[in-house]
Amino acid sequence: MKAIAMVIVLLAGVVGAAQSKPDENAIHTILDDEITTWNHGDTDGYSRHFAADGTFTNVMGMFFAGRQAFRDRHEIIFKGPFRGTMLQLQVVSLRFLTGDVAVCETLTWVSGFKSGAPPGLQLDTKGRLRTRLLQVMAKRSGEWQIVVYHNVDIKPNVEAPEPN
Repeated sequence: MKAIAMVIVLLAGVVGAAQSKPDENAIHTILDDEITTWNHGDTDGYSRHFAADGTFTNVMGMFFAGRQAFRDRHEIIFKGPFRGTMLQLQVVSLRFLTGDVAVCETLTWVSGFKSGAPPGLQLDTKGRLRTRLLQVMAKRSGEWQIVVYHNVDIKPNVEAPEPN
């Protein structure tokens, strides 16, 4: 009886993994879109996957709610201190809590600041703003959306891996 239960558990894990591959790919597509649209200063594109009722905490600790607020805040930074910057990100962890909720943590690097660090932030010795970005994503009506976006800057002297 234990052997049958073990086989069922193992098969469930294989089936679950196979079912989540398209969802995992969809989330990676969102992350790729974030890089591309950031690097083009495309506010609408960068906000495309953000949920209408999503929440957003930026690197300064400012809190916003809703897609429009997310979009508007990025328009300000893309036209201001982050104009012309380049984003890189690397997935640290992607976990599916349920079939329609995933948590994705990335390390990010923003480079290309023309006038040094934006007020209140520090760049590393290579001129990059380094952050840890946590995004909670939910599958709604068959589409993945960012419902929570929480970004914190990595302080000087804190160890963090370099991008691959």
